[in-house]
Amino acid sequence: MKMPGFRRSAVKAALIDFVGILVGSVILAVGMNMFMVPNMLAPGGVSGLAVVLYHLFRLPVGATIILLNIPLFIAGYLVLGPRVVIQSLLGTFLFSVAIEATAPYLPAATDDLLLASVYGGLVMGVGVGLVFRYRGSSGGTGLLSLILAKAKGISPGQAMLWGDLAVLAAAVFVFGSEAAMYAALALFISVKVIDGILEGLGQAKSVIIITKNGEAINKKLLYELGRGVTWLEGHGGYTGQSREVLLCVIARQQTVNLKAIIRKIDPDAFVIIGNATEVHGQGFQKMHLEE
Repeated sequence: MKMPGFRRSAVKAALIDFVGILVGSVILAVGMNMFMVPNMLAPGGVSGLAVVLYHLFRLPVGATIILLNIPLFIAGYLVLGPRVVIQSLLGTFLFSVAIEATAPYLPAATDDLLLASVYGGLVMGVGVGLVFRYRGSSGGTGLLSLILAKAKGISPGQAMLWGDLAVLAAAVFVFGSEAAMYAALALFISVKVIDGILEGLGQAKSVIIITKNGEAINKKLLYELGRGVTWLEGHGGYTGQSREVLLCVIARQQTVNLKAIIRKIDPDAFVIIGNATEVHGQGFQKMHLEE
């Protein structure tokens, strides 16, 4: 009996997600074992608290992460339901196992706190970004933020920030202010890397052009830059006069040529250029089904 196509697709998607979460968890564990733990850097969250407890009481980091997440899993089940908890369980379990499995084979990469915070933040950011990218979670303050957002009305970003700040404050008392500041640097770097993985690196620019010479600019963008243009109709809010509005997405390196074209045809045009973190469609990356 053949498996229906939609079921094969679901199994394939689940397998890809599992592999992605596994790879991300291993990379995250490498960052912890080679940079964070040996240099007493606690970059916020449950993993940061586990680093503090390791140096205070020699408790295994991986086991501590699981134990600290248990009350969060229970609260998450009660407040958020089973689906969110199941997604967090897989990532947390793989991350914790990976930390303990790789610890004996990964010596400290450096004892320089600046290098450890920079490269540790980079590596951990890649790991967490992959886990999130494949719809997983490493539990911790990420799960706590969702719980507080629903139970107390606090935004997830604020809840995560305060959770990380609490761990950094504990690190100040245990490791000293200098180590805590380097840990904050590692946290900042990892957040930026996570954003890059989840949202893209902003290699495209979105452009809105309000002009009286839309036809001429449209032709230049099509034939000189090779970019499609969407033509919109607009009206001035003050004058009430009609305006031609062109919407276009270009590669970052085409920005200079775009400005030259507009300046030559209509130097009085009103132009808005912004970063496009994700662009899907012809000329850019193909849309992938993630649900």
